[in-house]
Amino acid sequence: MTLRENLNAILHYRNFDRMPVLHFGFWQETLEKWADEGHLTHEEIAGIDDGADNEQAIADKLGFDANYFTVIHDKNSKPLGWYDMPLFPVFEEKIVERYPDGKYAKLDIDGVIVLSKPGAVSIPHEVGHTLVDRASWEKYYVPKLKWTEERLDTETIDKIKKMGPDRERFYGVYCASLYGKLRNYWGIVELSYLQADDLDLYQECVDTIADVTFECVKHVLETGVQLDFAHYWEDICFKGGPLVKPDLFRSSVGKHYKRISELCHSHGIDIISLDCDGYVDNLVPIWLDNGVNTMFPIEVGAWDYSFGTMREKFGKDVRGVGNMDKRAFSKDKKAIDSEIDRLRRLVDLGGFIPCPDHRIAPDAEWDLVQYYCKRMHEVF
Repeated sequence: MTLRENLNAILHYRNFDRMPVLHFGFWQETLEKWADEGHLTHEEIAGIDDGADNEQAIADKLGFDANYFTVIHDKNSKPLGWYDMPLFPVFEEKIVERYPDGKYAKLDIDGVIVLSKPGAVSIPHEVGHTLVDRASWEKYYVPKLKWTEERLDTETIDKIKKMGPDRERFYGVYCASLYGKLRNYWGIVELSYLQADDLDLYQECVDTIADVTFECVKHVLETGVQLDFAHYWEDICFKGGPLVKPDLFRSSVGKHYKRISELCHSHGIDIISLDCDGYVDNLVPIWLDNGVNTMFPIEVGAWDYSFGTMREKFGKDVRGVGNMDKRAFSKDKKAIDSEIDRLRRLVDLGGFIPCPDHRIAPDAEWDLVQYYCKRMHEVF
């Protein structure tokens, strides 16, 4: 069986002959550290993108089979075009103010003003937003949230078609974000107030993003390219639960997941996954009811969450990719062996593929990541 055949077999609870050893990309700082240590060259890590050939070459050196997040997304002006969607074009990044201590305020691709400082690699602090009311929504965002043929990545689509039906690698269609990006544009606090102060505008924002996402997915699928799964990004939970009221999320956003899911089903795609960090259990029923059946990356986190807990709650309706505690990469071989032993019990549940529960962080040791891949191939 090919890699993609094994992935599809596992997520459909069918027999398989090999467990894919997957990853979810690398922080750039991780690759730079490894290059400084001599494991890679700086030329090898330049312009890395999820699923790209140069990233696959690095994965091959480590022993990974593939990056799970290998999807067809919008063409855009940034290397990580998947993250920019659904804005097209994105806002042009620019520094709007500099401060005596070296920090600076920058307008980012989402139209958010963030406080940054040279050398910092953490998530920047938000200090302002372009989107503050209906007028700014209509002036700055609505024009960027329309379907246009320029969005279609025909180059990648043609590349996949040329691989033929027996290709080894798996590919998905990116369904973007129906709420997470909206949270970014407004900010958590202001979007929370909007739900109470102007429900009509709130719903209009959700509907607008959902409509352009539907069109993007539709035009990809209508090219006839054969894909293996569909995938959303949200990141709308933290360790205590969701950043949105579940009842409102169900009524305002759920229907859009459903119609995009049905679109994917009509083109033969029935594995539909969603990336959301944090404790997601209060939203999982909404996703399951509306066609999203595979959770990713299932963070272990400070609360030691396990896919086994999710399976106990939701049964075999839910599949999983992830839940490998990436912190083991900074410890020792004993920690790696212990983590693989834990993952083995989860694999036995069916419908689950281990994968580091986020991008591999700068504290990861090259030799330990290689050891993890070697042991995964041996165990599974």
